Amino acid sequence: MGGVITGFATIATVIAVGYLIGRRGSLGENGREVLTRLGFHVASPALLFVTLAGADLALIFSPSLLVTAVTTLAIAGLFIAVGAVRRWGAGRTTVGALCASYVNAGNLGIPIAVYVLGDASLVAPVLLFQQLLLTPVALTVLDLTAEGGSRRTPWQRVTTPFRNPLVIGSLGGVAVSASGSTPPDALLEPVVLIGNMAVPAVLLAFGISLHGSTPPGRGAERGPVLLAVALKSVVQPLLAWAVAALLFRLDAAEQLNVVVIAALPAAQNIFTYASRYDVAVRLAREAILLSTLLAVPVLTLVAALLG
Repeated sequence: MGGVITGFATIATVIAVGYLIGRRGSLGENGREVLTRLGFHVASPALLFVTLAGADLALIFSPSLLVTAVTTLAIAGLFIAVGAVRRWGAGRTTVGALCASYVNAGNLGIPIAVYVLGDASLVAPVLLFQQLLLTPVALTVLDLTAEGGSRRTPWQRVTTPFRNPLVIGSLGGVAVSASGSTPPDALLEPVVLIGNMAVPAVLLAFGISLHGSTPPGRGAERGPVLLAVALKSVVQPLLAWAVAALLFRLDAAEQLNVVVIAALPAAQNIFTYASRYDVAVRLAREAILLSTLLAVPVLTLVAALLG
């Protein structure tokens, strides 16, 4: 379980640095907002471009991805159904659904895949699925429900996904991968360098946001937070196992792969999306924090039972 400990320790350290920055006021009052915008508009699109440009698109059609897709959509659907009944609002429900189903396949999934599953490429399918389907849909909803979204023209509504920097970066990477060509190093290296800022920027912004915040799972967001964390940390891994073992009849090794990926905590970039659109920021922050804390015992149990 060295990969689990190493991955979580790295993330916790960077978040702690962000907390100290927020406490000391080193970046001023707008530090978190600047880091969030840097991650959303510049660094994350570059990282997604580089990641997907080198991905094997054939992995999209793997049985493991079908399990991940069915599980993810079912969990998101459950949260959306509850959100609709409770009238939590489109933006808030969208952020909560992401917290309940969108896994941290990048900065946490890759090291865990290497050290626990022995193959970093196993997270590529879920990265592709999340960036090519979940992210465009979620960001389009957040875009259209944000202030001024209702005043957009029909053409602006249709083209909303293709004007989002994260979607542009993802589609650009897929286009390069599909072409079979490799960009020259002189063009690719600056993009790689910029993309390397994405994870630290997001984690630092997350850490800054923790300064002065109340303990998670309390207040007005208690219901959505606890629901998202329960779905993410307990229901999603169990459902992934049931779908893999009972529906798709995958072997033991493939069952371990999909359940480990399903047990990953909510991704930090959800906090970036919530901050960017100024909706359900507390929900995102608390659900990510709690699911990350719970992921250590959950992943340890999954490895012990299925490994």
